[in-house]
Amino acid sequence: MTPEMKEKAKKETIGIIMAAAIALVIRTFLFQPFNIPSGSMYPTLEVGDFLFVSKYSYGYGNTAYPFHVKFYEGRILSKTPKRGEVVVFNNPHRKELDFVKRCVGLPGDRVQMKKGVLYINGQEAKLEYIGLYTYVNQFGKPDVVKKYKETLPGSDGKDVEHFILKTYDFGKAQLDDTAEFTVPDGHFFMAGDNRDASADSREINNLGFVPIDSLIGRAEILFFSTDAKLFKHADNRFWELWDLDVMAWIPGIRWNRFFNWIR
Repeated sequence: MTPEMKEKAKKETIGIIMAAAIALVIRTFLFQPFNIPSGSMYPTLEVGDFLFVSKYSYGYGNTAYPFHVKFYEGRILSKTPKRGEVVVFNNPHRKELDFVKRCVGLPGDRVQMKKGVLYINGQEAKLEYIGLYTYVNQFGKPDVVKKYKETLPGSDGKDVEHFILKTYDFGKAQLDDTAEFTVPDGHFFMAGDNRDASADSREINNLGFVPIDSLIGRAEILFFSTDAKLFKHADNRFWELWDLDVMAWIPGIRWNRFFNWIR
């Protein structure tokens, strides 16, 4: 190898290392990509959506770092999510799993489901029927459900509106009636927008309250979306772009979901 070739190879190696370092810094402290593998957040987030999570929104705990390496106790620059925000967090009981849900209960809040209607501090969340909604469920079959606009009392005094789905009539689903839960200090109550197809804080002995140290960040914006799952069967990692058959995900691209802000 000539000296010129050695110098060129050295520069290329340095360039690759610098690019990897920059990418790691961005992922750790600014934005982390996240994909949606389940239908618990329909209609807000669909299976096959890829989104960016802002890591700085709630400060930095050990869940912020690759492999959740534990560098210290607590959080740096800790901030509290607002009621109604879509949050990505690490399952406190199964560290290998990251979840995305909507934060509906803040520390000190009293949260309860009564006949499928959400109550926060004794106040009923207003519901407005929008119409029927069709989506493809985890078995590849279409589900036709009812879509509602739910209004939560905002933590900053402004009401928060978003859409939820109901598969069953109010009061008929398994988690439609719960005890009244008081959210402990430093914890949050999370619920999926697809109310009858979401394992969330309503299952107090399963997920339950989510501690602040489990928070990863706030879901911000969609940057890619594909329904390629419809073309794949045996593989549980269909949502990883590099694991998709190009002939599957290209025709399955949902262009209308690109660069949509998540609310």
